[in-house]
Amino acid sequence: MATLTEVRAAMEILLTAGLQKEDLTILHCNTAYPTPMEDVNLRAMLTIRDKLGVMVGYSDHTLGIEVPVTAVAMGASMIEKHFTLDRTLPGPDHAASLEPNELKAMVKAIRNIEKAMGDGIKKPSPSEIKNIPIARKSIVAKKPINKGERFSEDNLTVKRPGTGISPMEWDKKIGELSNKEYKAEDLIENEII
Repeated sequence: MATLTEVRAAMEILLTAGLQKEDLTILHCNTAYPTPMEDVNLRAMLTIRDKLGVMVGYSDHTLGIEVPVTAVAMGASMIEKHFTLDRTLPGPDHAASLEPNELKAMVKAIRNIEKAMGDGIKKPSPSEIKNIPIARKSIVAKKPINKGERFSEDNLTVKRPGTGISPMEWDKKIGELSNKEYKAEDLIENEII
């Protein structure tokens, strides 16, 4: 129920009282029970992080588990979610709370998202390295090529497997002279004449 100005003012009180900023996590929250999806505004959590320079989390009052899982994917380092043994119990919190099996599913989904976020380095993952030679392609003879013949778009093509010269080398190969004979479908080799 707060504006960013109000959140900043509350934070300043805590910092003035001696709390270290690096020890502070501010949770974005909507206090409607349950919170309508159109009122969640998860991007406000990022605004808090970026404008106030603090770690952020999310206090969830939506039905289901997708919003807290998404909050983690967006950078929440803490999730607060009500749980109950029975959603039909009296009181305002039960209807928007998770039952034990749902809480377990939420935690499992969050742990999977944490793993899936990775380290941010764009590189082949261990599980896909074995697919590189299978899925990538190589430069191959489109038709028989004679020794001494120039490589051209007429006699070369690109096909699997990716165990030969990468198609990224296409422009370098075009115009080179073949120093051996190739049958159609043969992988082209690096050659020097």
